[in-house]
This record gives sequence, structure tokens and C-alpha cells, in this order.
Amino acid sequence: MALDDLRSTLITLLRERSLKHGTFTLASGRQASYYIDARMTTMSAAGLEVIGVLGLAALREEGWTAACLGGLTLGADPVAYPIARASRDRPPVLDAFTVRKEPKEHGRGRRIEGCFQSGARVVVVEDVITTGGSALKAIEALTAEGAAVQGVLAVVDREEGGREAIQQAGHAVRALVTATDLGVTPS
Repeated sequence: MALDDLRSTLITLLRERSLKHGTFTLASGRQASYYIDARMTTMSAAGLEVIGVLGLAALREEGWTAACLGGLTLGADPVAYPIARASRDRPPVLDAFTVRKEPKEHGRGRRIEGCFQSGARVVVVEDVITTGGSALKAIEALTAEGAAVQGVLAVVDREEGGREAIQQAGHAVRALVTATDLGVTPS
């Protein structure tokens, strides 16, 4: 399937599964008239397939040469894993990692789990960017461990200043779709 067709499929999945209208409190504490529960798409079989192919294509278009990708759990996990899987069919292969909100208190006490090594070139992924806070927390944890962040890839940009906040911190941002693409007006 062509990338444009896959993108249309992603927009349809997000509209049908993830876009909710009403009154919602976002993670930032702000009130919104709509909510994008991206996990309803990113954790679906159809969503995983589409996000894997589209996400990998976006990374390659940006010229990001990462060894691995991931972000703050839980939103980033079902974005990173299908992209890593898609890379097996279209090398070079990317592995995935997840960033815990807090370091693990037992075992090796790690905050970054999975296929990450200090000094690695990484891409941070996110399901939805609103303020950019989750991506910036992941970047902080990764750079503290020596990562070289290539950029941030999101499934959806709510177009509410998050992209700009991440860019102000010195990181490129790419979103597969925007709130406008979903037919909603950013707050």
C-alpha cells in the first residue's frame, strides 16, 4: 500500500477509534474539548501495522540514523515497537527501548529498559504531542545516559505548542498527522 493510502488509513483509525469529544483534562492540567486516546489506535492490530510502516518511512525521510528508538512509557511503547519491527523488512534495523517515569527500584535499577546503550543515536517517539513534556522528559533521561537524540517522532501533534517547545530545546520534530488532519481545531 502506498504511503499516502497508509496515512489516510491512520487518519481514519484515529478518527474512529481515538478521537473523543467532550470536556477533558489533559496530562498538562489544561481543559480541552476533545481528547485523542491514541492507545485505541496504536495498540490495535491495524494501527500497529500502519504506524510501523509510516513511522519508519518518516524516520528515513528525515535522515535520522538512529540505532534505536523509544520514549516515555506508556504512550511511546506501541509506537516504537512496530517501527522497530518494520525495520526488519527494510534495513537498517532499529531496536526499541522504553524510558520509565522513575528508575526501577530493584534489579539493575535502570530507568531506560530494552535495547539502549550509552552513546547510542536515538529517536524519541510519542503517541500525542500536546505540550511536549513527555518527549522532553524522555530526552532528559536519555541524554543523561549519553544518548545522541536525532529527533522526535509523534503519531499526532495536537498543534498546541509542544512541537515548538521541543524545537526550542534543539530537537527536530516530525508528526505523522496533526489535529487539523483529524478535523479538530487546536485549542
